[in-house]
Amino acid sequence: MTSVDRVLNLLGKERRRYALYYIKQQDGPVPIDDVVKQVAEWETNPESSPIPADKLDQIEVELLHNDLPRASEAEYVKYDPETRVVELTEAPPKFNAILSVAKIIERPERNWE
Repeated sequence: MTSVDRVLNLLGKERRRYALYYIKQQDGPVPIDDVVKQVAEWETNPESSPIPADKLDQIEVELLHNDLPRASEAEYVKYDPETRVVELTEAPPKFNAILSVAKIIERPERNWE
């Protein structure tokens, strides 16, 4: 059973939320490179200037070493460091509801408008 506390703990960090928002939008496994690119776009304004390579590297390292392993502690987040893919599988309704509401409130795609 998934507790609200566990879901809120999982969503307690902005970058991890951004990654989960993107992963939830996809059907099936998502390459880490795609997640990194989307998170970078939501954190910066790619229309005003290109995303610096060091920013992409920083996001990738943080996702690979902190956020995705932590997220994969939830049985419905599958992260495979060998193949560098991540996916959501059969997420419980509490998780889906809280993640959806958080994305509506946070609206990461509008952070730089």
